[in-house]
Amino acid sequence: MASSRRSLAGFLLLVFFCLGSLQNASALPAFARKYGLRCSACHIAWPELNDFGWRFKDNGYQLMNDRDAPIWQNPGYWPVTFRITPNWHRESTDKVAVDTAGGGTGEAQITSHGFDITGLDFHTGGTLEKNISFYVLPSSDSSGAFHFETVMGRLDNLFGSSWLNVKLGKFELDNMISEKRILTISNNGGFYNLYHFTPMGDTNSFGQVGDNQLGVEWMGHSVNDHTRLSAALLSSNDGQPGLPNGNSYSLFATGSQAFDLGGLGLQRIGAYVFAGEAPTYYRTQGGIPIPGSGLGNKGFTREGIFGIFYVNKFDINVYFQHGSDSAFFGSNTQANQPLPTGAQSPTWNGAFIETHYTVNPQLIFIQRSEWVRMSQQSLPGTPSNQSNIDAYTFGYRYYPIMTSRAGFAWHNEYSWVRQQGAAPDGGALTSSSLMLGFDFDF
Repeated sequence: MASSRRSLAGFLLLVFFCLGSLQNASALPAFARKYGLRCSACHIAWPELNDFGWRFKDNGYQLMNDRDAPIWQNPGYWPVTFRITPNWHRESTDKVAVDTAGGGTGEAQITSHGFDITGLDFHTGGTLEKNISFYVLPSSDSSGAFHFETVMGRLDNLFGSSWLNVKLGKFELDNMISEKRILTISNNGGFYNLYHFTPMGDTNSFGQVGDNQLGVEWMGHSVNDHTRLSAALLSSNDGQPGLPNGNSYSLFATGSQAFDLGGLGLQRIGAYVFAGEAPTYYRTQGGIPIPGSGLGNKGFTREGIFGIFYVNKFDINVYFQHGSDSAFFGSNTQANQPLPTGAQSPTWNGAFIETHYTVNPQLIFIQRSEWVRMSQQSLPGTPSNQSNIDAYTFGYRYYPIMTSRAGFAWHNEYSWVRQQGAAPDGGALTSSSLMLGFDFDF
């Protein structure tokens, strides 16, 4: 066994040094092929955008020149990027309910490791005509089962104004700290816990800031993109097509302001609110809920502030959220039934700090610390710390290749998450992920 471990370690070191001998980086393929830009023009480290990249995105994937319109493009250009990550990873959970030899149940730590693949993302986007843009992203899980992560069309710069841009379809909420461009990709670290947080026992799945939503969005920005405002009207169905829940809507609104601090670069602060209502029960047929018949709408809110700061080679993302759900969601009670005695709206506060250290355009180190704390439980007698989360992620990405045709990264990451009250015995449940992989696109 010791010999096998030494051989594996030697192989991984050899892979790393072989990658280190490869050549310099350039740009994200789909739009790089169109404009001939290097990746550093739009990305701190792909897929994370810099200020110029946000301006390009906010202008509808346009540089605002003649090359924006498809009629002026090379006929051989096809705006498509495939992305997938073959990897080795280790997953561990400390308390899992298992059957015992005596016929009862107990707890055991479950750990698995081996070689694997992630799902496939198939990105295509750009302009249909000048100031008419689109983005389509069919995405699969690791078994090849596809769904539409993004499907949207957008009218840009209406009446010649950067303040009038309208988007319709399924899209990511206008988050400056974007989960879809997150640099970490492991099972426990590839998302922001706060963007998806719901207290244990709470049935509201509709207020997840991190999920792409179906709706219409207005977005406006100053010419230099330092001032940004947007508001989106969304169906309360957490991005699921086919109107599964009925006639309920939510609103997501955000605004931010950037400040140029000379040698320190562009700093940005902003605020957001996500508020709406969603059904608590459905009409039934033969005891089975009827899709689209949602009733008993009750409300929820998510609001907070964020900041993106740059200090030399460091960029620091800070995010705070206060959340609240109706007592009906929190206590899992239909609105046509009385609330349990003492039931109240569950509320919580959460925050994360994510730092990136960009050694050079080819190497970036990543750290994220995240916390969620309940401030009010829905039901009397619930432990005050139930559902609290602590999460930490560390990693780095090395980019030996990034040309206008393809991109390649060597990705290493470790993530650790603990949630109070989530274990079978009612205690804390701890999970961790270790991941090493090739993240590439073409």
